[in-house]
Amino acid sequence: MTHNFRCLLVDDEHLALQLLEKFVNDTPGLEVAATCKSPIRAIEILQGEPIDLLFLDIQMPILSGLNLLKSVSRKPVTIFTTAYPQHALEAFELDAVDYLLKPYSFDRFTHAVNKALVLLRQKAESGAGLPEGSLTVKADRQWINIPVAEIRYVEGWKEYVKIYLEKDKIITLESLNNLENTLPAEHFLRVHKSYIVGRRFVQKMDGDNLQLTGDARIPVARARKKEVITQLFRTDD
Repeated sequence: MTHNFRCLLVDDEHLALQLLEKFVNDTPGLEVAATCKSPIRAIEILQGEPIDLLFLDIQMPILSGLNLLKSVSRKPVTIFTTAYPQHALEAFELDAVDYLLKPYSFDRFTHAVNKALVLLRQKAESGAGLPEGSLTVKADRQWINIPVAEIRYVEGWKEYVKIYLEKDKIITLESLNNLENTLPAEHFLRVHKSYIVGRRFVQKMDGDNLQLTGDARIPVARARKKEVITQLFRTDD
């Protein structure tokens, strides 16, 4: 089953942003998740919701596109858009998939997107199995390695988090926001200010709650409900 890849468009010029949005909307396989002129707002979006493909201007007030990308821990596939060719080397050092010089044509845009789609599909296929690696936390005065594949959900609890595994529960001094940025987005989803769920453990949506394996019921924030349904239960049109 295929789905559209979610795009964030960032450019402080209104006309450039408008044209980019039209190009994305005219491209099968892509959808506009959000547009913004502010790089600070862009960071908030990247930290708050899953973005597959980032179109990013370089010359912006307050924070350049290059520094924006350096500042986020979970980097989407990125295509830079700019009127200045001198930043190309640094852009590619940040693993940008392409570098669009303004004004660019739809054909040139499509060429860049096709390269991005190859990477995105590879990531989607490699993420289809179980999550790999482990999460190291301190609990009960000892350090514990938790296999990421065993994490069913995480609950924020004051300045602590409760990590629920298939057969255990671990409480550690940690920020839920930090865990959201650490756990792989293809396998985990923030559904509430206090909860992150492991996607593979979700069975169904029941009203405003998610039913997980093992009879756990997780509340879904009203503001996140549409996104949760899209991410966990979407089907092709």
